[in-house]
Amino acid sequence: MTAAQPRIRRVSAVAADKVVTAQLWSIITPEFLELMGWSDESKVLHFPRGHPSLLWKKCVVVNCESESHAVNGLCPACRTQWKIAGSPAVKDFADVPRARFRAYGLCAVSQCERPWTSMNSGLCEAHRSQRIKTLKVSMADFLKHPKVVARKSFGSCEVVACDRARSGQIPYCMNHGIQWRKVRDGADAAGLAAADEMRFRRTTAAISYLNECTLRGLPDRVVAELIYGLQQRTGQGVKTRADQVRPLVTHLLANEYRTLEDVLPGDLRPAVKNVWSTATTELRRLHLSPETERVKDEWDATVFGFRGTLRFTKITQPWLREAAKIWAYNDISRRRSKNAKAMVQNEIRFLVMLSDSLRLQRPGDHGNDPRDLSRSDIAGFLNRLTFLHNDGSMSPYARMTAIRGVRRILATMRGLGLRRPGQPMHGLPEDFTLDPEDVPLEGERNSEHRDLPAEVMRHVCAHLNSLEENTSREVRVAVELIIDTGRRPDEICQLRLDCLERDEQGKPVLVYTNIKANRLDRRLPITEPTAAVIVAQQERVRARYPNEDATQMKLIPALTRNPHGTRGLNDDWLTMRHRDWVVTLPDITIPIIVDIDGQHVTKMLPFDRNKIFLYAYRHTYAQRHADAGVAIDVLSDLMDHRQFGTTQVYYRVGETRRRDAVDRLATMHFDRHGNKIWREARALLDSEHLRRAVGEVAVPYGTCSEPSNVAAGGHDCPVRFRCVGCSHFSTDVSYLPDLQSYLADLLRSRERLRGALAADDWAKGEAMPSDEEIQRIRRLISQIGADVDDLSDEDRSQIEQAAATVRRARNQIIGLGTPRVRQPLPDLRQDRRA
Repeated sequence: MTAAQPRIRRVSAVAADKVVTAQLWSIITPEFLELMGWSDESKVLHFPRGHPSLLWKKCVVVNCESESHAVNGLCPACRTQWKIAGSPAVKDFADVPRARFRAYGLCAVSQCERPWTSMNSGLCEAHRSQRIKTLKVSMADFLKHPKVVARKSFGSCEVVACDRARSGQIPYCMNHGIQWRKVRDGADAAGLAAADEMRFRRTTAAISYLNECTLRGLPDRVVAELIYGLQQRTGQGVKTRADQVRPLVTHLLANEYRTLEDVLPGDLRPAVKNVWSTATTELRRLHLSPETERVKDEWDATVFGFRGTLRFTKITQPWLREAAKIWAYNDISRRRSKNAKAMVQNEIRFLVMLSDSLRLQRPGDHGNDPRDLSRSDIAGFLNRLTFLHNDGSMSPYARMTAIRGVRRILATMRGLGLRRPGQPMHGLPEDFTLDPEDVPLEGERNSEHRDLPAEVMRHVCAHLNSLEENTSREVRVAVELIIDTGRRPDEICQLRLDCLERDEQGKPVLVYTNIKANRLDRRLPITEPTAAVIVAQQERVRARYPNEDATQMKLIPALTRNPHGTRGLNDDWLTMRHRDWVVTLPDITIPIIVDIDGQHVTKMLPFDRNKIFLYAYRHTYAQRHADAGVAIDVLSDLMDHRQFGTTQVYYRVGETRRRDAVDRLATMHFDRHGNKIWREARALLDSEHLRRAVGEVAVPYGTCSEPSNVAAGGHDCPVRFRCVGCSHFSTDVSYLPDLQSYLADLLRSRERLRGALAADDWAKGEAMPSDEEIQRIRRLISQIGADVDDLSDEDRSQIEQAAATVRRARNQIIGLGTPRVRQPLPDLRQDRRA
């Protein structure tokens, strides 16, 4: 019985290999086998010329058949001759035929079955001796001589993988004969036992030739695994060369591996190891499904449609780990984002925090028995997070999200019935839960200053050429479009090639997909310079993929694994390339107001490069439009947000910043006559802030303190918004652009009414702007401008920044139907070469 067991295991292994081999051949497509020139008899893969993924390129020299991977198109041998010749123009060098060396060929005598001794002689050993020693004639005469007859072959080389003929009485072809002698002599020189010749024959690879890769000598299962791996790799657009596969075949033969999964890849160079890794990954995934993964502690997320691995190994309590798997199995199917795996893994991290707390605070059982847990363990978890927060290891927001996440997950687990008998959480007490009061209130996250100043944007745009030089044209185009359109990085990376359209007026429109909200065919008005960038990129893509279907291609195609142009640039990779480039940018200084000894002083300080990231361009796009007076409802449409609150986050002005701006403008307040209203005492400044909240209401060109109008929220003005004639009206320098726009509107209205012929005099008199109002506004504008001009350069800079901040804060509130002023967007393209 004992002796029979190994035989039974061997028979089982052989049977399993046959089953796996048959399964693999059933899913290897005939089209791929035809592409590779495969036949079951020869067992040779032929890498096709010109294929975008199977990169076998012929040397550019006219009569050379060797493989080339060099940029100039020369094979290693021709590149050596090219350097010896003084590195002339490659085209001139390639047009001249050169002596080529081939390691193997049959004798030039008709029907002779023996291999030549060398390319120069062109004859087998017997015929070479006959020509030189016996007949002593030229090659041409020798081939026609009547005494020259064909010779029979000595037989095939005894190396299993080789299909060449023997060169003589030895059992090997010329090349393998040389290899065997080296192996044998090496063993003798080392004083080892005689070399195993039979193993040499089994484990030695065939001599490679041109674009061939021989799989003879490998087990049938390994052959099927290699071909399937190459098929999947090619289908994914991954580039593979013959010289990456041949060393892998040599490694498989030398170690007599029965399957690719047995390979120890430590001796393989990276490019070869990559081929093996891809093949083994695809083989492993071939037998995976959500049902097989859900029982493991590490899940391959590809079976759920995502990339990466989900890990539960850091949850040390078995019941909690199993419950987490069931929760994740139900939760991941509800996710629509491409980052779903990362989002689920982040919530698993919350459970890891709970697991760590139980392990540390329950030294007896480490929380392994759910029946022994109670509310005190939840309190211990909350206190541990509080400790980490106070220690500085965890931010308030991270603490809040962790507690909120654990509360939500535990509630979901209970909803899934995991406390029933036979389930992981059976016996878990009711009080092992988090109450709403346990979750800290969500404070305001600091989202200020995420937009970039205009000086920084001009600096970035002026150096886009260096971005292209350090990365690629595709990266530069992607960054330009993010800057110009304010779209998210993944939305730009996934733009279709035909993303540019024209509206009814002939204006350019960008058609994109809001991936985050799954909203298709969104339309965004863009400028002509941005459209020109898109048109130029479309031309480059069509030149790169001239024979592909344009409707399936991407505007910014990925640089690798993309033979048909259907895969867009990876936004994570784009983010890394952009970050690497930002580090290389020259320093830029911008005016920043700092507090020195209680005084606000403007200094030119270096801008923090960490604030220049791809998503900051989206905030900057929003802020540019907000500063230009675009209403929040319009800006919400431009940003493709469903709610105004989301849009406000992009250009929100914090209360501290707003109060500081109001303080600065306190000395630049004016009444309706243009007289400055001074604010001297701090108490008055405090009342100014209170008045903003309860005692004033915004009117088109300033603020109103008239009680009945304030009570009506600005809808009950006794003088019908003739603010400059009312003593309750005041304004400040931040309203100067609005006053200028209002004056222009009044002048246009007056001229239009004077030219109207179809209106009665009383109607024109009622509608005609009064000269007193026009004069009052002119005087008010003149007085505000004069007072600003009288300031020093530093004070003027501070006032202008404060005015911009206050205007930015005003734009957060939807107007009451009153006119709004549009300021021109800053020209960020003036330093850019499209």
